[in-house]
Amino acid sequence: MILIGHVLGTDASHLCEAQDGHRLEVRTFNAFQSMQRAAQIDKIDINIASGFRDFTRQLLIWNNKWQGLRPLYSASGKLLDPATLTPEEKLHAILTWSALPGGSRHHWGTDLDVYDRPRVEQTGQKLQLVPAEYAENGPCFALNQWLDRFAADFGFYRPYQQYTGGVSAEPWHLSFQPVAEQMQNAMSCDALNDCLLRQDIEGKEVVLNQLPTIYHRYILNQGTLTERDNFTR
Repeated sequence: MILIGHVLGTDASHLCEAQDGHRLEVRTFNAFQSMQRAAQIDKIDINIASGFRDFTRQLLIWNNKWQGLRPLYSASGKLLDPATLTPEEKLHAILTWSALPGGSRHHWGTDLDVYDRPRVEQTGQKLQLVPAEYAENGPCFALNQWLDRFAADFGFYRPYQQYTGGVSAEPWHLSFQPVAEQMQNAMSCDALNDCLLRQDIEGKEVVLNQLPTIYHRYILNQGTLTERDNFTR
């Protein structure tokens, strides 16, 4: 049974230990292991960079970005100056790359970021989780192509395949569709609003005022590009 705490990242009772200290929802982990074994036959090494992330962790990321302790980027990867942004612009700049606490798919345990560890290690560089790493000549390009062909065979899809004005393109982000759909159906804007009212979240006033827009544009990722989005490109 799916609880609202599973959706909001406040309850981890549905998870199991996965790989390298990461946790996933049980059915998601079983499907991931099957996919991982199949990829190894094709000499593709699928590893987890990030799995379940709880509400507290997402809140810390959000507050640090709002306070300027972490950088803000446009959808194209351009570094932004927080001092030049209105609160609303700052809000959308953060949401382009980082989910609102309580609104992250990583709360569900059904979503994970993946990479090809041996090929990344061969570069001598630390994994950055940027699109260039998954593009042609990037260390995860072969993985990217393999996922295009076979991920769906194991129940996975990429919810952020393309940037449409909501979340930036994330070729590394996989979601186990059979359970993720149940999680999404169990969540609501009202439940998220009630949760955030009780939290010490930076920018709370603007967040709550724009929550319906945030919910559809970023959490459901139904955003569409408009002229007002120019500052984030």
